[in-house]
Amino acid sequence: MTWLITGGAGYIGAHVARTMAAAGERVVVLDDVSSGIPDRLPAEVALVRGSVLDRELLDVTLAEHGVTGVVHLAARKQVGESVEKPLLYYRENVYGLTVLLEAVVAAGVRRFLFSSSAAVYGIPEAELISEDAPCAPINPYGETKLAGEWLVRAAGRAHGFSTACLRYFNVAGAARPELADTGVFNIIPMFFDRITRGEAPRIFGADYPTPDGTCIRDYIHVADLADAHLSVARALAAREEAAELTFNIGRGEGVSVRELADLVAEVTGSTLVPVVEPRRPGDAAKAVASSDLIAKELGWTAGRGVREMVASAWEGWLLRHPEAARY
Repeated sequence: MTWLITGGAGYIGAHVARTMAAAGERVVVLDDVSSGIPDRLPAEVALVRGSVLDRELLDVTLAEHGVTGVVHLAARKQVGESVEKPLLYYRENVYGLTVLLEAVVAAGVRRFLFSSSAAVYGIPEAELISEDAPCAPINPYGETKLAGEWLVRAAGRAHGFSTACLRYFNVAGAARPELADTGVFNIIPMFFDRITRGEAPRIFGADYPTPDGTCIRDYIHVADLADAHLSVARALAAREEAAELTFNIGRGEGVSVRELADLVAEVTGSTLVPVVEPRRPGDAAKAVASSDLIAKELGWTAGRGVREMVASAWEGWLLRHPEAARY
């Protein structure tokens, strides 16, 4: 198998590319490097610079590298930005996927793995969210991911190729410091950023119906997530008949925002006391995955805990922000 990984120089994509290459899969990365970092990739992984919106480039890349499977991660992914710029999100996340699928069909690629999100569920009601839970996204980002799932499955059914949609929960941590997330959009780097600037971490809402009043989320180590991609990719490769898979990727264990803040303080040595601010619109009280399906069908389970996620993310943060080492 030769796998094309779109967005493969990004935080998650580079972990997936490295994991698959280390396991003996042939990997080619397509990335416009608008946020991706080429140095994250090992020397044996070819990097094609460009966008999934460029059909001509896609045709050439799929043909020249003999691509037989695609892992599609390239996308816009910030919830707040999606509310402000919905047209941009639909263009890049949905139209871009359409262009890619057209190229995949033309090239005869038979396996397609789509990076989706727990955002498709919106505000869940169940204690543990299973794959058959209702999908009701509450922001344009989640809408584009759900539309992407529909599009991928429809194309697979119409053209007879295998598909898999992976719904990520809260991704964190790093396999190596230089691979850490460079953005400050997710909760752990947001905590790090405020601590580095000498400001108290912020907790949005402490009056939720949870044991300590703060939101509960399911965190998954990015290295475990990459392992899940490898397991799913190999499952698709092993099947002769067209398959249609959908899996949650999480640990199945909830951690509250306050518990996470305590872990961050423990790892960083910060004595700054978190401040509680009003709730943010659209935040669910609890969102925790049931990962029973992927465990049953593929034998995959997450192996790394939340403390390891925080500690590895902090090592990556210190690499880029040495001034934070004062803690």
